[in-house]
Amino acid sequence: MTINYSASQKAELKNRISIYHLFDFRRNQLPNQLVMKSIIFVAVLSLFTLLSFAEGEPKDKFTDTMLFGDVRSEGEHIPFATIMVKGTTMGTAADATGHYKLVGVPAGKQEVVVSAVGYQNRAYEVDLKIGDPLTLVVELKPDQIGLVQVVITADRSEKSRREASTIVSTISPKLLENTQSVTLSEGLSFTPGLRMENNCQNCGFTQVRMNGLEGPYSQILINSRPVFSGLAGVYGLELIPANMIDRVEVVRGGGSALYGSNAIAGTINLITKEPIQDTYSINSSVGLIGDNQTADYNLSMNGSIVSEDFRSGMSFYGFKRKRDPYDVNGDGYSELSKLSNSTFGASFFKRMGVRSKINLDYFFINESRRGGNDFDLPNHEADISEAVDHEINSANLTFDKFMRDHDKLSFYAAMQSVNRGSYYGAEQDLTAYGHTEDLAISLGTQYHRDVEQCLFSPSELLFGAEMTSDALKDQKLGYLDIATMEHIGTTTITDQSVSTVGFFAQNEWVTNNWRVSLGFRLEHYAISDKADSDGDISGNVFSPRASLMYNLGEKVQLRSSFAKGYRAPQIFDEDLHIETSGARRVTHENDADLEQENSHSFTFSVDMSETFGRWQTQFLAEGFYTVLENPFTNEYGTPNEKGEVVYTRTNAEDGARVQGINFEFNASPGARWMFQTGFTVQKSEYDSPQEFNEKRFFRTPNNYGYLSFSYSPSESFKASVTGNYTGAMLVPYFGNTLANPEVGQLNEVDSSFDLGAKISQNFNLSNELSLQVYAGVKNLFNDYQDDFDYGIDRDPGYVYGPLSPRTIYFGVKLGNLF
Repeated sequence: MTINYSASQKAELKNRISIYHLFDFRRNQLPNQLVMKSIIFVAVLSLFTLLSFAEGEPKDKFTDTMLFGDVRSEGEHIPFATIMVKGTTMGTAADATGHYKLVGVPAGKQEVVVSAVGYQNRAYEVDLKIGDPLTLVVELKPDQIGLVQVVITADRSEKSRREASTIVSTISPKLLENTQSVTLSEGLSFTPGLRMENNCQNCGFTQVRMNGLEGPYSQILINSRPVFSGLAGVYGLELIPANMIDRVEVVRGGGSALYGSNAIAGTINLITKEPIQDTYSINSSVGLIGDNQTADYNLSMNGSIVSEDFRSGMSFYGFKRKRDPYDVNGDGYSELSKLSNSTFGASFFKRMGVRSKINLDYFFINESRRGGNDFDLPNHEADISEAVDHEINSANLTFDKFMRDHDKLSFYAAMQSVNRGSYYGAEQDLTAYGHTEDLAISLGTQYHRDVEQCLFSPSELLFGAEMTSDALKDQKLGYLDIATMEHIGTTTITDQSVSTVGFFAQNEWVTNNWRVSLGFRLEHYAISDKADSDGDISGNVFSPRASLMYNLGEKVQLRSSFAKGYRAPQIFDEDLHIETSGARRVTHENDADLEQENSHSFTFSVDMSETFGRWQTQFLAEGFYTVLENPFTNEYGTPNEKGEVVYTRTNAEDGARVQGINFEFNASPGARWMFQTGFTVQKSEYDSPQEFNEKRFFRTPNNYGYLSFSYSPSESFKASVTGNYTGAMLVPYFGNTLANPEVGQLNEVDSSFDLGAKISQNFNLSNELSLQVYAGVKNLFNDYQDDFDYGIDRDPGYVYGPLSPRTIYFGVKLGNLF
């Protein structure tokens, strides 16, 4: 519906826009509540810092001992391997020739653990004496497919993947490089059970789906901290550049007993880069999208500096991206939005003594995106514009203290603030500007203790407490009541705060063949909405967790687990996105009687590994079954006279069930070959029909998978082939080709396969400098959606399949370590 303004109304609204600085989406002051929480956060950080500097018992002083040697594998030296002393914060890294030196370790018997990417960790027991240097020559075995890599996410503590009672899948930097993943969102589909999808034709709102459940069912962590808020989650996974990620750890199945709410489908832990050795690199690439060769420019840099004694260090990264809008069907409206992203981050560590360490991580993201048409005009002069401007600041401080022999006490504080300006409007609507502020805070402590004997065996005890808070304020600026034509001005849509206080505990009994883990999380949540006093909700939730691992010999592991989870009736990411066309504007809201959603998740897996000469192979079959009680579902409203449609989140009358099997197969005959593939077969259904009289979940294929193959015939040349398959699925359509678009129809869309290829060549310019030249293509066969809706009245939510059409790219990388 076109809104006709008089000249005086336009003048007044433009004046309001000027007053609120809408064109640069900036606000200078935060609400008092956010200011107070920021002050508290800074105070806690200061306290942790003081604690770290206060450390220093006489027995923890650095001593005049020396350990030196080299690290090898099959006769070849391994550069930049990491050497750590277990139970302390002491460590160092080998140089480019594979040699190392470690001084100041406490005298006496110590356990030294040596690790390197692509090799199995190895532990040595040494007896260090003051004034008596000791030589240790380390021999590591190859581990190209990561059978025994160290992971964190399974139990909130470091351990070998083979020792974890829960399966952890890892997305490595090599995989992100092979797939030419510019942002994290492009690489998440290359792990079992995960699938990324675009949900908006205008602005590119994306979400990750895990084990057949939509985005809000997955817990996103940054360095193991739950500060990835609902507002950041709207476009968040596409905001995070791949070069800031050291690795991504994925735990499928309910993990809420340890990580809180929203871990029903699983947990995705984004672990940022840490300083290990002195490195630097700069990477520049350009992608040419589709038939008209729309440009996508990317520039990234990474570096790290570590002190000679390995007691302090800093890493840093930067990213700059500029992508032009892309119109696939030639109707004048974009299918890929215009993007501009600037990111900077750093990580710092300081070893305060032999047994204590402080880590500080920080990153800043400034991203602007816009979809629609008339990009050379202001938003309110375009026929359609969906535009957002983000400023994201995120910080994480951790203080670790080793106690006794191997026990570990940790304190942590994390914060993420998001400042977003938005415009979701059509037909030159001056009232479609908005501003949203969000502050998420996480404070906690945990203690990990090795118990020599607990009942029938040794055990590992973990317990802790955690407080999280998320304060969100969403406003519509320059609001005009169309019915009365009254200028209301700034209107608060949502002023919601969500806080949780939780206590978690877990004990894992360990024998030669068994690992039995029992744990729980007791949590109180409180939701308050100042814009709707009737929306205040609180509750207490007890979430148990149990897991079992059995080693059926050295090559076969059986695992099973059960976990209970929940989702509170709060605002989720899609609520903060508005689908816009000339015919309708879709918004989301919660039903007044919306109740808490609960889940019961079961998994069972068989993990087999085998070595044939130089070949390493691994096969995983993982079954999952999740029962949802009071599951959230949407009721689609009908457009009013202004074209506004509300999707109301309600509880389904009956429950829902999600079940399936994830398969994973990895194989490598050596460092130069790698093959990885995964496939999921699943079914997601409500117990009774929902919208369109359909039980099946929308936008959820019954099968999907990926593959990745890389080959290096020499140390300097590498070729890779990657692919993503998505099966047929149901997608609602409310487009202008229908006789009755208000009612809509449910379409079963075809399957798709996105195939990519890449080659790279390295040139050694000197001992400390290399140049890499690379080129490749994404979506080689251009298997891209061919039935996009068109025109100003199009349905922007009718989008599916690969994230982009055929894209040719090439670039160069310069640095000292690739």
